[in-house]
Order: sequence, then C-alpha cells, then structure tokens
Amino acid sequence: MTKENPYSVLFEPVQIGPVTARNRFFQVPHCNGMGHVRPQAEAAMRGMKAEGGWAVVCNQETEIHPTSDLSPFAENRLWDARDIPALRLMTEAVHDKGSLAAIELVHNGNHAQNLFSRAPILAPSDMSIDAPFPKQARAMDKTDIRNFRRWHRDAAVRARDAGFDIVYVYAGHNMTLAQHFMLPHMNDRTDEYGGSLENRVRLTRELLEETREVVGDTCAVAFRFAVDEMLGGDGMQAAEEGRAVVEMLAELPDLWDVNVADWANDSITSRFQPQDGYQNDYISFVKSMTSKPVVGVGRLTSPDMMVSMVRKGVVDFIGAARPSIADPFLPQKVEQGRIDEIRECIGCNICVMADSVNAPIRCTQNPTMGEEWRRGWHPEIIAPKGNEDDALVIGAGPAGLECAMQLAKRGYQVTLAESSTELGGRVLSESRLTGLGAWGRVADHRTHDLRQRGNVQIFTQSRMGAEEVLELGIANVFVATGSKWRADGIGRSTIRKHPKVDVNAAIFTPDDIMAGRMPSKGPVTIYDDDHAYIAGVLAEKLAVEGYDVTFITPESLVSSFTVLTLEQHRIQTRLLELGVTIICNHTILGVTPDYVQIACGFTGRVQEIAGGAAVLVTERKRETALYDALRDKGLRTLELIGDAAGPALIADAVFAGHMAARNFERSKTDVENEWFRREMPSLQMENL
Repeated sequence: MTKENPYSVLFEPVQIGPVTARNRFFQVPHCNGMGHVRPQAEAAMRGMKAEGGWAVVCNQETEIHPTSDLSPFAENRLWDARDIPALRLMTEAVHDKGSLAAIELVHNGNHAQNLFSRAPILAPSDMSIDAPFPKQARAMDKTDIRNFRRWHRDAAVRARDAGFDIVYVYAGHNMTLAQHFMLPHMNDRTDEYGGSLENRVRLTRELLEETREVVGDTCAVAFRFAVDEMLGGDGMQAAEEGRAVVEMLAELPDLWDVNVADWANDSITSRFQPQDGYQNDYISFVKSMTSKPVVGVGRLTSPDMMVSMVRKGVVDFIGAARPSIADPFLPQKVEQGRIDEIRECIGCNICVMADSVNAPIRCTQNPTMGEEWRRGWHPEIIAPKGNEDDALVIGAGPAGLECAMQLAKRGYQVTLAESSTELGGRVLSESRLTGLGAWGRVADHRTHDLRQRGNVQIFTQSRMGAEEVLELGIANVFVATGSKWRADGIGRSTIRKHPKVDVNAAIFTPDDIMAGRMPSKGPVTIYDDDHAYIAGVLAEKLAVEGYDVTFITPESLVSSFTVLTLEQHRIQTRLLELGVTIICNHTILGVTPDYVQIACGFTGRVQEIAGGAAVLVTERKRETALYDALRDKGLRTLELIGDAAGPALIADAVFAGHMAARNFERSKTDVENEWFRREMPSLQMENL
C-alpha cells in the first residue's frame, strides 16, 4: 500500500466555466516589466510557470484602448488586432505545457496618464489623475460609457482569438475604471451609474454579462475584485459593501479572484506583514456566497497552509504572484514531495521594484526570473560541467552561496570557505533586524542544498589569505568577500564636499549595529544617503530600544527607494509613531563629539544637531584585498563577484553569483558578445 500524498487535494482538477484546470495552483495576474515591449521574454517566463505546474497562468494588466495608456510601464496591450500575435506567443507557450492561459483586461481610468497616446483621461467624475502630474480626468458621459463597454467587448473577442482560456474583468487595486465606479469618493454621479451601490456596480455587471456573451462557451470569465480597501470606514470594507458586491454578482463570473486594495496592501512586504495567508480574514466569506470557484492570495509558500485553506473552504485555488516568481516549480515540488527544495518568497518586492522602473522582472530568490528567453536560463536546469574538475568559492554571503550551489549542480567539486562561524553573510546579519526575518530564507535555501551534496566541502571560520588559497591547489577561484559600510560619511550627496568627521566622535555604521556594537544610551543621529531599507530599519531598532533618534536624509522622503517596493509610507509612518525626528532635504557637513552639522539642500543654511552618536548609512567599500593579492598568481580562473565586485541589492548579489557559475568555462569572447538577446522593433512598413 502506498502512502497517500498529504497534498493530493491540491492536485485535483477544478472546473472553471467551460474549461478545466488540471490542479489548484493558480498564478494570478502580475506585472513584469516586459509586456508589449518584450513579448517573447514575457511568453517564455509565463511558459516556465506552466512547465513548473501552475495550472492557470495569467498575464497582467492588458490595456484595451489608447485612453488607458500606462506608458512608460510595459504592461500588455490589446488596442486592436495588431496586438494579437504578441499575446499569442504567451498562450502558445502556456498551452504547450498543459496549462490554461488567462488575460487581465483593463481600463485604468484616472490611474492612466496617457503619456504615449495623449488621449483624454476618463473617470466616473471630474477629478485629478492618480499621479503627481498636472492633468485631470473628465467625467464620462453616456457615450463614453457605451464606448468603453464596446472597447471591452472587442478586447474580449481579440483575447479569445489570441488563444486565452480565461478572460478577466478587473475591479481591484484602486487602479481600474470598473472599481472606480464602485467607490463613492470617486463617483459623484446622479444618473443610473451613481448613487446607490447597485447603481455604482451597474457598469461591472454589464462588463461581466457582455464579456460572457461575446466569448461564448470558448472562454471562462473571471472577476478580480478587491473586497476591502484596508481603510476602515473611509473605504470599501469586506464586511459591508465588499460583501454586498459579492452577493449582487455571485453567479455572474465563472471564477472569483479576490484580494484587498490597494497594491501596497495586496503585495505588502514581509517586513510589515510576515504572516503567509494574511488575506484570509478578508476573503474567507466569498466562497459561502457563490457556487463558483474562488482564488485567493497572501504570499502563500507553505503547502500545509494551502491544504488547510482548501479543506476549510476558504478557496478553491491557491493563488500566487510573488511565490510563483520565487519558485516557478513550486507546484511540481509539492507534488513530488520535494518540499525542502522550494525557494520561498521573502516578500522583499524587488519584483515590484523592477516593474516600477520599467525594467524586466527580477527576484532575490530566483535569479533566473526574467532571463528565461533573453539568456536561456531555466530555474531548475543548468549545463553540466566542462573540462575543469573543481572550484573554490571564498565567502558564503548571497553571491558565494548561489555560485557554490550552481557550480555543485553542474558537477564540479566545490570548496566553500567562509571566515565567520555561520553561512549567509549580509543576509544573515540583516535577517536579524526587526521585520527582516524572511531575508534568512535566501541563506537557508542555499545552505540546505549545499549540505545535501557529496561534491561540496564547507569550511567556516576559515579566513583565507593568498598563500592559503594557492596552497589548496584549486585553479578556479571565485571571490565573494563582500563589502563593508563606510564610516567617513562619503556618499552620493557628499562626493564633492566630504564631511569632516572628528576622530573622537562616536561613529557607527550598519555593520556595527548588526554586530551588536551599540551607541551609549542617549541621542543618536542617523544619516541616510543610501535611501533603501536599511537606515529605516536601524532607526526603528534604535527607537524601540529607547534611543532618541533623529533621522536625516538629503531626499524628500525617508527611505525614498522603497516607494518602488510599496513600503515607503509604512516606513515613515512607523518612525513617526515611534517618535523619531525626521529632517529631510539636508546634507551632512561634519560630525564632532558634540554635534552633527547639516546643511539645507536648497538654501545651504547650516544647523547643528546636538550630542550623541552618529550612524552613517552612505556607501559601502568593496573588500578586494584577497582578490588583488591573487591576481597574476597563475590561477586559471579568478573572478570577483557579488558586493565585492559592486555593492548593490541582495538580489544583485545572488544574480552575480548565479551568472558567474553559468559563465564558468565559457570563453570570454562569448560572454562579452552574448550578454543577452534583445527584442528589436521591426522596421518593416505597416499596411495602413
């Protein structure tokens, strides 16, 4: 008798209207910075999800008309039939692996800026656009509404013709016209599309009915709906209007895809919501109100929680965006009982960041994400070793761990040397800070993998000099010795005029704080010229531990980079709630034992912040002494990787380690000439 797979319920087929999903794993729509600009790359990425076992693979926001132009962001586009071939690339890639392809049709209303199309911006009522840009949207008249419904019907037909199995009506994330009509603060109409909730939902009802009518029995119709705006009484709440909308439309769609708004709540970082399945409390009522299948999300990575959600009747499908990015093969690993091999999402939102700057998607845990087509990388497959037999990796931070793991997978004998007592480097240090516990998954996944392999030797407390390296006799060496934070205050805002730092001043760096070297109790000034997450985390830590903290930054916001990861507002709010004094738009001039001197970035006016210690968060210095000592020593391979080569995000360090392992034994000429494939615009004249 064979033991039943405890996760077998996740692999039951589920009917969605006229189509059937082969299991319960559902990759919900998510952006990726490729879209209509890089359709071959997007198709390959989505196809990889299907290969990994996701039964339904959705694309992303797909503009249906020039009045919903999201440029410069590279989402999908279905303005007319000329967009069908690019989208068909995706449906064919997904179908080839046995999965269903879904499309998220969207008109973004006042969330669109129409910078490319220069079309008028449409909204339920006259209002400013949802961006700091001096433009306004106009209230849609009845003709506009009829036109919008026609555009949506036409796009649904084109989606069917492109081969999609599921067509979405989208009312979520505070980004879509259908949702805007529902929200009373955006809809002050007095006609049949305004006033009562029934009237405000009228447009969505029409979109659902008409989409079903035009796609017939060939496609399922899904409805993506934010049941709660997470604003309490100031917005739609799941317990009130959210529930009422579900009740009104219960049987109209073939599938309910439910979440919370806005995007910063739906994709909240693990720093502010460490719990997997955090949306369950908001969405759990939906299944009791409809006979149609329900998909929900919540950064779901635990198969046990997935099973529990299905058995408790919370959802029919396990929805995922970020977990499917971190591990496209998550479903296959669950089915095959390889739970310990899952690359768990850490909730850092570096994937969101890439889309926000119109760059191809990337992931801290999965360095192959976005590289499936342009570099030919597969998350589970890597070329076998070449002529060399062994390699030495020095430094077990994110770059070193990834490089060692991939070299071992290729079949080399790998020696990994780490100077400290533990593996993980900066991710281990940062994961011990408040809210960053999930960062430890980067080290945990790779350390576990390496310890299972017979061709890997791991040595901790092994600080190596050039002589020790050469004595080992290993001719292929990868140096991942990392970087250290500067203590002199030099950074992007002080490169022209270096601050004067008194040698007697109490100066600390992030490395000091993470190592437990804390200032004496009293006032502490943090100067942030890095603008990512680390200074804000340190300020929170010090404030919680009773220090009187002043946070100074040359930027207009605290941790300004984190706008791109959807957490800046939460970071600044938390610091203010903790009593941290925030001084923006000021540059550091000097630090003495008695004060920190700063200057206004606009007027140059100088002021002094009295007393205490200073934590300087500016730049990092690369640790290259070992690499420099090994140059010209006759090694066949000597490569500097990760933060030692260029300090950046953890995701960049992991990527660098991965690329070094992939490129090992490739010729320098090939590496230089074949960075990646580019998608080039065709210059062939169109038939007008």
